Amino acid sequence: MTCDSGAPLYEFFAGGGLARLGLQPDFNCVFANDIDVAKASAYRAAFGAQEMRIGDIWALNPCDLPGQAALAWASFPCQDLSLAGARRGLSAPRSGAFWGFHGLMEKLVHENRAPDVLALENVTGLLSSHAGADFTALLHALADLGYRAGALEIDAAAFTPQSRPRLFIIAARNPPPHLMHAGPMEPFHTPALRNVVARLPERLRKKFVWWRLDAPPKRNTRLADLLEDDASVTWRSEEETARLVEQMSPLQRARLDALRESGRREVGAVFRRIRIEHGERVQRAEARFDGLAGCLRTPAGGSSRQLLLFVEGDSLRSRLLSPREAARLMGVPDEYPLPASQTAALHLIGDAVCAPVVRWLSHNLLSPLAGAASARKIA
Repeated sequence: MTCDSGAPLYEFFAGGGLARLGLQPDFNCVFANDIDVAKASAYRAAFGAQEMRIGDIWALNPCDLPGQAALAWASFPCQDLSLAGARRGLSAPRSGAFWGFHGLMEKLVHENRAPDVLALENVTGLLSSHAGADFTALLHALADLGYRAGALEIDAAAFTPQSRPRLFIIAARNPPPHLMHAGPMEPFHTPALRNVVARLPERLRKKFVWWRLDAPPKRNTRLADLLEDDASVTWRSEEETARLVEQMSPLQRARLDALRESGRREVGAVFRRIRIEHGERVQRAEARFDGLAGCLRTPAGGSSRQLLLFVEGDSLRSRLLSPREAARLMGVPDEYPLPASQTAALHLIGDAVCAPVVRWLSHNLLSPLAGAASARKIA
């Protein structure tokens, strides 16, 4: 799954390399880094061992990085920014690893070999973390390095049947006018992004870039299209399926009953969540039958696993989403070697970035930005 063509790429917080999958063949990875040994092993299984350096980003030095990259990609940890986490922000240990990346880029600036383009990916919770202060601090940090930055909020649902909104912050030096717009554009400059930009300090607001990125063609796949054959998966018992239905709220049950009466065959994605009802914690099964899976997560326990509920008239069946199905929802080809352990495979995929989103971003923005920077150097 290697690629020897394209502009040089540094990939940080690389995980299993799904960003690399999306960036090929526009970019060729010459250096990758991750602190997680299991993820780095999966990366090496997919791409080979040559580029991957295992270790803490804070321990890296410029001498570890070969040449000069056209693009540095950083999917820095989201746990301290996610709505599912403690929302401690960029000062917390995990999401604070961004500053390790920033320090390394700062050293490359001093050596006059900083990447032409930086791409940061994280959860959309970064926009609201500490009432926008973390997003502002990140933009300040990029501006201090000499970059102009903008952001795009992109949901993987535009590309694959999975609801997975993510924030992409793209920074470049002297970006060409044809890749910028005078103001926000649909669909990737969302109201949440517009609101936080409106509250930026004047200096940052004037430097903020509204990147020009066209919307992709309409998605033509549904969750059911990516599922494995019935005979190749493990089904839950009728009793387990019945208990899952019992965990639904009255409104969810009514929707399910209406679907069963229609006689249509449908596949729904189900998460079990704790809800507060009448002052008590209640575990609820919440299903969606809109053709999309819910946002893939890293498995922290049985209740965090996404389930599938199959409705065929009065017949109901259920099972867990398989690792290969999760990978397909992230746009990963079937030849990509997943870890043998289901938990390890789901952890790898749940922490990753959706490859087709990265591919669209690469073709339509990152590669043109890198090409414009290269042309300026030649001129």
